Amino acid sequence: MESELKDTAPKPTVMQPESDGRPLLKPEPGTLRPQIPVSNQSIEEMEKRYAPFVRYDVYGTMGRGELPWVEKFLLGIAVMFMVPMRVVAGITILVVYYVICRVCTVFLAPNREGEQEDYAHMGGWRRAVIVQSGRFLSRVLLFVFGFYWICETRRVVEVDEQDQSEEVERPGAIVSNHISYIDILYHMSSSFPSFVAKRSVAKLPLVGLISLLFTEEGTTTNGDYLLPFKTGAFLAKTPVLPIILRYPFQRFSPAWDSISGVRHVILLLCQFANYIEVTKLPVYHPSEQEKEDPKLYAENVRRLMAREGNLILSDIGLAEKRVYHAALNGNISTPTVLHQKDD
Repeated sequence: MESELKDTAPKPTVMQPESDGRPLLKPEPGTLRPQIPVSNQSIEEMEKRYAPFVRYDVYGTMGRGELPWVEKFLLGIAVMFMVPMRVVAGITILVVYYVICRVCTVFLAPNREGEQEDYAHMGGWRRAVIVQSGRFLSRVLLFVFGFYWICETRRVVEVDEQDQSEEVERPGAIVSNHISYIDILYHMSSSFPSFVAKRSVAKLPLVGLISLLFTEEGTTTNGDYLLPFKTGAFLAKTPVLPIILRYPFQRFSPAWDSISGVRHVILLLCQFANYIEVTKLPVYHPSEQEKEDPKLYAENVRRLMAREGNLILSDIGLAEKRVYHAALNGNISTPTVLHQKDD
């Protein structure tokens, strides 16, 4: 079921997210009221309020929209033939990389800080093998998922020379919008940076060991919005590399917004071709004022990316996303859910 290089979604607002490992599409004990039907009008109002998480593709909200019979037929064919082959290929790639990571970390004790573990101290041939094989296998996995071509462009941005440092430094971090788990595969195949992940990821089978090496965390949007950035990447006062990701689509959107993980993976695998458009902006060098104020630094980079990527700025986050998802499941969240944002 081939998708075309055409972005059919309307343009809403943008921002950057955060996650703590809890499922978004299931009500949580103690945080949601008993199931209460929400009227269509309420859902429409919520779609305006929580626009960064609204889904606009053919499959509709939560991927459960009514499909034409032709689409159902093609979907059935894909489920029977294409999905099994892609699943087997994907698991094989994951197992191969797990074995590589296991071999490279044998007899090597991880760093431990409280309950956190990592292999950030690893170097030499071990790191070289993990990085190079990781980049290659990540690209292969993208190919298996139908991302046969990746369109990358570099954009020249005019900045105020007085506000930019003249120092020539390599970027200390990559700052990117977060749309899907596919983002992680792209960044791994492109530059294989170190990620920051929630603690629970380390306990996952196969993925757990890999996550101790390089992992990532974030709340995804529908791709048209940019959420507020965390200040962690800006505390070091070093330059950053802004990267803007987009996933053009016609039928199924690769954005992981208001849809369950299992349904999203299956529908993604059912689509014969998927596309990524990557825009790399010049390395952003912070001014002295930005170095002293990480929040200002983060906000200025965010606004630059929104302007260059034609993204919409939004100040809502994970807490609001939970409220919206709860409403889609027929629940009304209590106000306490809105106070679950992480700093």
